Formats: sequence, structure tokens, C-alpha cells
Amino acid sequence: MTDLSSITPRDKAEILAQALPYIRRFHGKTIVIKYGGNAMTDPALQQDFAEDVVLLKLVGMNPVVVHGGGPQIETALKRLGKTGTFVQGMRVTDAETMEVVEWVLAGEVQQDIVGLINQAGGKAVGLTGRDGGLIRAQKLRLLDRDDPTKEHDVGQVGDIVAVDPGVVKALQDDAFIPVISPIGFGEDNESYNINADVVASKLATVLQAEKLMMLTNIPGVLNKAGALLTELTSRQIDELIADGTISGGMLPKLAGAIDAARSGVNAVHIVDGRVPHAMLLEILTDQAYGTMIRSR
Repeated sequence: MTDLSSITPRDKAEILAQALPYIRRFHGKTIVIKYGGNAMTDPALQQDFAEDVVLLKLVGMNPVVVHGGGPQIETALKRLGKTGTFVQGMRVTDAETMEVVEWVLAGEVQQDIVGLINQAGGKAVGLTGRDGGLIRAQKLRLLDRDDPTKEHDVGQVGDIVAVDPGVVKALQDDAFIPVISPIGFGEDNESYNINADVVASKLATVLQAEKLMMLTNIPGVLNKAGALLTELTSRQIDELIADGTISGGMLPKLAGAIDAARSGVNAVHIVDGRVPHAMLLEILTDQAYGTMIRSR
């Protein structure tokens, strides 16, 4: 625990009072949180994250967690003697890899997060896209970025067809915190591995979320000189992609962020998950702890 004994009671009260306008503004609103990166693998940051989610719920907001699990999937694949490969930021997923993805995400990772939130005093419930018919998907057709006539076969990687948020809303109404693994199901009940940033963005849109928070391993979106860009519009993001400033795993993250911003999510934040309580600082203070994305 951080030692707060040096802060005077008056200063503590002042800090709490400053959060009040934000608590009032976001009371009853849905906040979708994409949980990934270092925040997921460092035990102290895991605990901070769980406490933040519980606090948001207790002050009247409705947090919904969508988690990734890239490092954990890599570790599991290595144990089987497999190496993960990526095309344009998407993991190539053959049938054996899909099995690993399912048991790592829906088993190990999801249950760890549910346990941490419950330990911090919340009531978390784990879901995959199958539960309540939450995420219907089809095989992703991944066109080559440089040659649109060429298509990459990335296996059982899913493209979202529809999101039915009924089960999430029912849980929210009953004081639960949904924790969602990014696995969808197809027409023949086949499983699909879906990029967690894409799931979080689509869910934020369907739930008409106030905010979409994306916790990641960097301070936010950086320019070529490595300086943090605290606010971006979709036009500026297009320019940064075109000149190569944004590439790799940041591409699906930002594509999802722009979609959510254009579809009515009031603010999308890419936040540094390595900063303790970064999410609370972003939501409950006027200090910027990452990049905020607006539709225009």
C-alpha cells in the first residue's frame, strides 16, 4: 500500500472534494474498460486496477471490463512448442491456437480478474461472447493494407457481426461487474478469437458508454519525437497512420477508438496502465493521463 500518512486530513478532504463534480457527472453512466498490457501482469498494478473498478461501481458508475491476454497466450503457446505470428496486428489463429486462446482467456485470465475484483469488494461475473448470445462473429477477411486485392488468411480470427448486450445490462442492473473475454461464436457454434480492443470499442458503442478507457503499455499516442499527444481527432489519427507514426498493435486499438468516438461514445482514452490508479486519475481529476480521442 502507498503510505499516505504524510498527507494532512484537510488535504485528503480537498482531494476527495475535487472528485465530486466528476462523480456527479458520470453517476449512472457506463464506462467500458479495455484491460491489457503491464497492468495485467504486475501484481501491484492488478490490485490497483481491481480497487479502481470497485470504487467506480461504488460511487454509482457502471464499469464493464473487456480483457486481453497476449502475453499469457504467448506463454501457453511456447509451452506447446508453438510461436505466435501476427499479420497487421492480428494474431494468426489456427484450430490448436484457438483452443489455447479459449482456455487462457476464458479460463485463466478471466477468472484471475474476477477473483481480484471480488477480493477488492466488488461482485464480478465472467462472460465470453457465447454467454447470453453476447458476441456473434464471422471469419475476419483481412485485406492487405498496401494491396487491397490481396487477402490474408488469419484462421479463426473473428469479425463482429452483432452484439446483444442484454446479459451485460442485466448484470449491471443487479450491481454486478461484467468481465468479458473477447471470444465470439459463429453460425455453426465455432469459436472466434477477436481483438480485445475491437470488442471493447463495439461494446462501448452498443452500450452507449460515456467513456471507453483503453489501458496499455505506453503513455498514450506519441508523435515521431516521442512526445505524448494528449488530444487527437480522427483526421489527425489518419495522418499519423499514413506517415507511419502509428503502426502494429496500435492500429486495431485506434481503429476501434475512432469507431467508438464516431458512434456516440463521448470520450475515448488511451491510458498508461503502468501508472498506479491511472484510470481513476483520468476519470476523477482534470489531469490528462493519456491520449483522449474525439470524433472530429
